[in-house]
Formats: sequence, C-alpha cells, structure tokens
Amino acid sequence: MSFFKKFFTKEKEQDLDKGLEKTKTGFFDKLTKAVAGKSTVDVEVLDELESILIASDVGLDTTIKIIERIEERVKKDKYLNTSELNEIMRDEIVNLLEENNTQDAEDFSTPESVKPYVLLVVGVNGVGKTTTIGKLAYQFKQQGKKVVIGAGDTFRAAAVDQLKIWSERVGCDFYAKGMNTDPAAVAYETTDYAIKNNCDVAIIDTAGRLHTKINLMNELGKIKRSVGKRLPDAPHDVLLILDATTGQNAIEQAKQFTAATEVSCLALTKLDGTAKGGVAIGISDQFKIPIKYIGIGEAIDKLQVFNKRVFVESFFKK
Repeated sequence: MSFFKKFFTKEKEQDLDKGLEKTKTGFFDKLTKAVAGKSTVDVEVLDELESILIASDVGLDTTIKIIERIEERVKKDKYLNTSELNEIMRDEIVNLLEENNTQDAEDFSTPESVKPYVLLVVGVNGVGKTTTIGKLAYQFKQQGKKVVIGAGDTFRAAAVDQLKIWSERVGCDFYAKGMNTDPAAVAYETTDYAIKNNCDVAIIDTAGRLHTKINLMNELGKIKRSVGKRLPDAPHDVLLILDATTGQNAIEQAKQFTAATEVSCLALTKLDGTAKGGVAIGISDQFKIPIKYIGIGEAIDKLQVFNKRVFVESFFKK
C-alpha cells in the first residue's frame, strides 16, 4: 500500500466519488447506449467512445491517444468483450498519465529544507483563485505551519477584502498595501514579512485579468523576479488555478499561462459542479505539469491533493 493510499481516508474517497458524480453519470449513460446490443468492441463502439471522451472534455489529443491504445488491445484480442471496456479504459488512461513523469503530491506538506516556502498563485478571475488560496492556507495551518497570505491582486478591492476574510477565518497572517499599489512590491514585501516573522509558508495572490493580455503576462514576470530579489530561488512554486467547469477553455488558459510564465503545478477547481471532469485527464496528459490540488466542494476542507491513479479509479467507479 502506497503512502498516499494509507492517508487517503474513506471520507476523502467518498468526497472524490461525490465530486465526480456529474461527470461519471454523463459518461456512463452515454457509454451504456454506445455498447447496447454489442458483444464485442468493434470500430463502431470505438467511434462512439471517441465522441464520449471528447464530450467529457478529455480533449482531442488525449482522446486519440486513449483510442489508439484500446485499438491495440482489440487487435490482440479480436473478441474483446464490451463488458471489459471499462477496465481496459481505466488501465490505459492510468498508464498514459503515469508516463508523463510528473510526481503526485502525497499531502499538503512543503519541502523541509525550504523556509519560507513561497507559493505564487496565478489564474484568471472567476476560477476560484481566492477560495483556493484560503483552503490552501487552512490545509497548511492544519499541518502546524505559520502562514501569511499576500494580497497581490491590487486592482480589485474585492480580492483584497476576500483574502483578508479568509485569513481571519483560517487564523493566518495577512499582508496588503491597499488598492492600486504595485503588485511586485506587495510580493516582495510579503516575502520579506514571511522571513522576518518566521513564517513557514507565504501564499501570494496575483491579478486575474484576461490571460490574453500581454501586459498581465509581463506583470507576472516582474512579480516573480521581485520575489527572487528578496529570497533567492523563490517563488518555489507557481500554481495555476483552472476552473473545471470551463472544460476546454481551461486547457486554453493553461496553454497561455504556461507559455508566459514558469507554471510548476496546477489546481483544478469546481470539479463537483461539472460534467466536464474529464478535463483533468486531458490537462494531466498534455502539459506534463502536475495537477497538485483539486476542489471538490465549497467547504473549507474540500480541497484534496491530486493522485492520478486514485482519480481515474474514482472516475470509473460506478
């Protein structure tokens, strides 16, 4: 039994199963219709399966890889039974994702040799960035760590106010300079605050205007350099927040952000509110950047570390 499986409690497993319920219902309803009256996996079934995977927002490129792998299995066993299809898909998707050489997080711990651990959070408005920062701060606090949240989105008063509320709710430190101040200065000073106040973790928010704006991307680079001036090798991670309910648009945002800044990990939010949960499979396959966290509910503790195998097993669990 892996370290992760030992600590992936029954409650967390049930939360994940419930969070993927809408995705699974849509997927299996369509799959049941596709194989109705069929005893073997033939070309027609594979064509239907391709359409179902794309409709679940797995993405075209990843879907083609999955179909090609299943076709290879069909060639080996020409009388492959449709009842075996779920198990075969699960195995091939797990194998595909495990080949991307990204390490799954085992818990909410931070590197022992790094203090403060500086996490820069990026993403467009509306993806659940503020909420995810609050939930992360809570999880780090549960680990016994001293946390400071830096309000680097200085263009929206609501962003600063909401983060302050989250910091009070979590019971962690908060650093802000107010509206319309230099975000890079906020990032620098939050890092400075973390060092001087013996914080274990600094989570720094950034502006979430449209990802197509080149000035925003330039701004992210400036913020990153500013943090590095105060603490060499920081930020230690750049976390991109993506909204699962947007499906393929989340993949497009990931393309834009990864092209503009050195994103090192991802968080996928609102999985419980969508039938597009298959996007996690596509993102994990395409970007070779670890999905570190997934949001599966509104409550403060409904943020989980992402594990590829556990996710796929839940996806195919009826």
